[in-house]
Amino acid sequence: MINDELQNRKYVIGGLIALIILIFIARLLFLQVFTERYKESAEGNAFLKRTIFPPRGLIYDRFGKLLVYNRPSYDVMVTMKEVTSLDTMDFCNTLGITKEDFIDRMSEIKDKKINHNYSPFTPQVFVNQLLADDYARLMEKLYRFPGFSIQQRTIRDYAYKAAAHALGSIGEVSRTTIEKDDYYKMGDYIGITGLEKSYENELRGEKGVQIMLRDSRGRIKGRYANGAYDEEPIAGKTLRLGLDIELQMLGERLMNGKRGSIVAIDPSTGEILAAVSSPTYDPTLMVGRQRSAMFKELNANPNKPLLDRTVMARYPPGSTFKVANALVLQQNNIINGGTRYPCHRGYTVGHFHLACHAHASPLDLYGAIANSCNAYFCAGLRAMLDNDKYKNITEAFNIWRSDIMTFGFGKKLGVDLPHENGGNVPTTKAYDRVHGKGRWRSLNVVSISIGQGEVVATAVQIANLCATVANRGYWITPHMVKYIENQPIPEKYKEKHTTAIEKRYYDVCVRGMEMAILGGTAKGGQIPGIEVCGKTGTAQDPPRKDHSVFMGFAPKVHPKIAIMCIVENSGFGATYAVPISSLMIEFYLRRKISPQRQELLDRMASTILIHNYGTQNKISTDN
Repeated sequence: MINDELQNRKYVIGGLIALIILIFIARLLFLQVFTERYKESAEGNAFLKRTIFPPRGLIYDRFGKLLVYNRPSYDVMVTMKEVTSLDTMDFCNTLGITKEDFIDRMSEIKDKKINHNYSPFTPQVFVNQLLADDYARLMEKLYRFPGFSIQQRTIRDYAYKAAAHALGSIGEVSRTTIEKDDYYKMGDYIGITGLEKSYENELRGEKGVQIMLRDSRGRIKGRYANGAYDEEPIAGKTLRLGLDIELQMLGERLMNGKRGSIVAIDPSTGEILAAVSSPTYDPTLMVGRQRSAMFKELNANPNKPLLDRTVMARYPPGSTFKVANALVLQQNNIINGGTRYPCHRGYTVGHFHLACHAHASPLDLYGAIANSCNAYFCAGLRAMLDNDKYKNITEAFNIWRSDIMTFGFGKKLGVDLPHENGGNVPTTKAYDRVHGKGRWRSLNVVSISIGQGEVVATAVQIANLCATVANRGYWITPHMVKYIENQPIPEKYKEKHTTAIEKRYYDVCVRGMEMAILGGTAKGGQIPGIEVCGKTGTAQDPPRKDHSVFMGFAPKVHPKIAIMCIVENSGFGATYAVPISSLMIEFYLRRKISPQRQELLDRMASTILIHNYGTQNKISTDN
């Protein structure tokens, strides 16, 4: 009996010992394999992993002029595990920050809700983009501040004080982006506007890593394994744009002191030659630690200099839209080149009256385009909507709308600039909601025939219409980038989009636009020796003054440039938009402005229509 008890006790004790051994092994396994904290501690004591940031890709214009490049910048890094015996006040005074700033920043770095990649053993960004004076002052005393180091990287700089909206800027990455993309860590930079944002993946490159060996006291002893495990950074890809920086600067000069936009396109490729949004700002001021303060100042400006009016602002296209209507009406056999409609200072039906300026009457289609007759296009649209060949007005309107949409109106074109607006082409459902289903008539909607009412478009959409007419029936999605290093541009920037209109109908509109330049509403756009075709627009913006609008292309045969200009609240299309566009066309085709037209250039550039509400050297288009 005693032997049995001893035997059982032996098994119990053996089992307890085995259990303890298993627990001990499991704990070791957990600590060494599944718990990163101890691994980090061991590696942190032995190694220092330094991130090597790649140089961001360079950006050039269509002629190879460097636009955006990199310059050295310095970040102050902190490794929390190494911060000992720090003279906080001396450190703060050296950096020019308060003690409160220091405490807040240290807390933010340690907060894993904010900084998901925090580790006390790895360097974290304490202050980024040090100014040269601050960097020099800190380097003299850096040995006094254990745990702090300097990390060299690059920030953007600009060769020209132009094209700020198109080129864009970079800024510190947001928490949301860090959560979505593990490429980014707290303190990294990312493209946030313009092409910097659209082509972030191409421009950013790939980070490298340098592994440094520490001794038992944490001192750097050199590169681990002579750099055998280091990873070299890969530079971002170079971009070459379709943008002509000299044409861009001329456009910004001409739009100085005005609100509005210029968009110029090469019709044969869809490449954007100029993308002017006014008022603009000096892109060099949106770099470094001053960026936040500068952004606040620009954002508070009532003229909205941060708004990219080329793709974001919505305008009534005004009489430029008559060209699209002329094409749709011809395609649907409502009118032809010889069709005439009367105009008696406007379009009048009963008590309804839509005004027009004085000109000869009646006019054929050529003359209606050349003289921008409102009555002609109102009569043409009514003739389509009230036509017996359609079941009802809904069917007629839907056919009209479908044809208009093939020009790229009412939807985003897909331009490679962020935040593009799609504009609007109204639907029958929208009219049903406003007037009641089946209760609206052609007179309720006739203003859309002249680019007013519910029709709104972006500057790039109007320029795209002009490029489509220049091409006699097709367009290529407008785009900024012409070439990406070692990578083709997206296929959508090569594809031709054919409209619903037969080519023969474009010839009628081209002739009408040529007549507008030779003796019609756009005669101020004549350039000796160059065949220009164009169409003015005076877009209503009640209760304010009308917008001055123009679209045109040149030469008439084998066009090289299609352009639109809108000068907000400045009057007739011929007043500002026509001369500004003609100067842009002349410069692009000849690379100079003739002496005879220099006075016109100076007058347009010196005319101030708005107050910039800001320091002139900050919100300026002087180049």
